[in-house]
Amino acid sequence: WGFGATRALTSDGAARAAREAIAIARANRTDDAVRVRLAPAPVVPDGRWQTPHTIDPFTVSVQEKADLLLRTNAEALKAPNVRFVASSMLFVKEDKSYANSEGTFTQQTTIRSWMPFQATAVSSDRTDFQQRGEVIAPMGRGYEYLLERRPVEHAREWGEQASEKLTAKSVAPGRYDLVLHPSHLMLTLHESVAHPTELDRALGHEANYAGTSFVAPPEAVLGKLRFGSPLMNIQGDREQPGSLAAIGWDDDGVRPDRFDIIRNGTLVDYQTTREQAPLLDWWYRGRGAPLRSHGCSYAQGWSDVQFQRMPNVSLLPGATEQSWEDLVAATDRGIAIVNRGSYSIDQQRYNAQFGGQLFYEIKGGRIVGMLKDVAYQMRTPEFWGSLDLLGGPKSYELGGTFNDGKGQPGQANAVSHGCPPARFRAVNVVNTGRIA
Repeated sequence: WGFGATRALTSDGAARAAREAIAIARANRTDDAVRVRLAPAPVVPDGRWQTPHTIDPFTVSVQEKADLLLRTNAEALKAPNVRFVASSMLFVKEDKSYANSEGTFTQQTTIRSWMPFQATAVSSDRTDFQQRGEVIAPMGRGYEYLLERRPVEHAREWGEQASEKLTAKSVAPGRYDLVLHPSHLMLTLHESVAHPTELDRALGHEANYAGTSFVAPPEAVLGKLRFGSPLMNIQGDREQPGSLAAIGWDDDGVRPDRFDIIRNGTLVDYQTTREQAPLLDWWYRGRGAPLRSHGCSYAQGWSDVQFQRMPNVSLLPGATEQSWEDLVAATDRGIAIVNRGSYSIDQQRYNAQFGGQLFYEIKGGRIVGMLKDVAYQMRTPEFWGSLDLLGGPKSYELGGTFNDGKGQPGQANAVSHGCPPARFRAVNVVNTGRIA
């Protein structure tokens, strides 16, 4: 492969970039290299797509945006003990044109919106402070999404939650059943499932930012690796309404499909591009499946080479309609966790530790109070193997991240993860506040 880029939008500029790409490809060629083979893809002569939205965030004045932030902050400051509040807005609007020598030409406009918020409560003796954040997930939608989340109306509640954490009971270490809210589980899903099922990591072609993968080699694990319990069904897609990775065509000119990665707890596929899919041709032929890319090619800009990036990777809900409250009611002794917090995971995505934002003690099917200093430790297959309850379709929610890093030089993409609330049995919980 070779890559060239230019700001000179002229015939001469394009020709120079093409010659540079060819020269780099020739320099990279080795005698034992595997010849590049691209999976077939339909030609799209005039493809057009844009993020569905009602209000383009770039048509809203700075004054109107600032007013919403200031009113949100003012309401949060009314909560007891809240001394500091920070909020901001982030928007992306990207126009991208793509063309290839096969005849495909696409034009797309993607829009993303996010409102980070954090309230800090300080104890009266100033010996402790607690924070509440991660309250509004980023989405592939317009400004209307932030208005629908009604931050001013909810801000005082968020501040009160930060204040309540000051007097929360410190957790006793041990094994607990965990009831994880979608706003929390999305990060565990991202780190322990989505990253290790990127094919380039499994092949050892990629190790930057997030390491390689324990889900390897493909010929030893596809159709064989028990990733989790039979309740675990993971799908990749780039089409869910409001999701951050939603597009019409990827940066190989491929319309992405919805595909199973894990079915009934067993690994059945990876995230792929046109270059990668032929490396799994043996697997697809054995299953009678067509050879095709799943549409996971992405470049963060015109001057960056496209490569395999994560699509939306989601945990499917259970068939029975169960809510967050139902899962709590079914749990005798456990901890309920809401929203994402700090985390750590190893370079193969096998051993990890996750915190959160809000922690609640469950006894006899009821939430009896707030906890703090909670983090759980896990080995990926063991953790997902302990999954024994799932929320139903109505409990399914999207979360996501605006900036997921990969590669060197680094690139960032935005990705969503959908999931219902879920229960995991006998997970090891540690106390992060103890001093040795």
